[in-house]
Amino acid sequence: MRHVVRSSRFVSLCLLILAPLFTETSHASEERQLVAAINDYRAHPQRCDRRPAQRLAPLSLKSNLALPIGYGYGGGLRERLKSSGYSAVAVRSIRIIGAGDAEEAFEQLQDSHCTALLDAQYADIGVSRSRGEWQVVLAQPVLDSRVGDNRSVGKALLAQVNAARARPRMCGRQRFAAARPLSWNAALGAAAQGHSKAMAYGNYFAHRDPDGDLPADRARAAGYRGRQIGENIAAGQSSPAKAMAGWLASPGHCANLMNPMFTQVGAGFASEARSDEGVYWTMVFGAP
Repeated sequence: MRHVVRSSRFVSLCLLILAPLFTETSHASEERQLVAAINDYRAHPQRCDRRPAQRLAPLSLKSNLALPIGYGYGGGLRERLKSSGYSAVAVRSIRIIGAGDAEEAFEQLQDSHCTALLDAQYADIGVSRSRGEWQVVLAQPVLDSRVGDNRSVGKALLAQVNAARARPRMCGRQRFAAARPLSWNAALGAAAQGHSKAMAYGNYFAHRDPDGDLPADRARAAGYRGRQIGENIAAGQSSPAKAMAGWLASPGHCANLMNPMFTQVGAGFASEARSDEGVYWTMVFGAP
């Protein structure tokens, strides 16, 4: 008899523990269904506000965009997302009330918010639900999701700087002839990556770091023994191409890129959602 009582208590405890998990799983399934419906709508859009719609890429479901119900409104939404580890360029929060399931939630979104669902700037989505209340957060991250690791970014920046140097260019009022391509230097790459990380995690933007070191100091510390050093930095650009475009549009940065004295280069980036700019880029030039 004692054995039966103990078994009964054990089963009861399991049911009490598992029931919330079943509810949570059910909600998660409904949230995924809503995202699937939105992405199907973006892939096969209908007219919205009397304008023809174009086929759009699917939104990526992000857990750090699933803010608690009621936290997606008012000022400081981007700051709230930063605290959850997401740095956004653009963000919009939509509230749905009275939808019993994903199908009803989607119908309300399609009827009242079709322009937001079909906005090409958004790449990510988060969904929260509490009974009949839903919150949908649409966002564009600071760093493009297609950006790879530091090695692939370094290759991309090397190719882009050499493409820029391959033809004559005006940097402000200064004319530069086409220059020879730069070669990659691992020590300069390490210095660039280190400075990008320091800026991202230290939340500052400057050539002089908090310890007082300048580009030449960081290059020497990384093992570079060249006689000339130059550095370009940028912050907030979502891709290597945009960082490069910003440098080319700035006379001083453009002059570094086109300077025939430099023969070697290294580059790197780092992202930190809680920093002011979200992503930081560094390119270090050298002449042995």
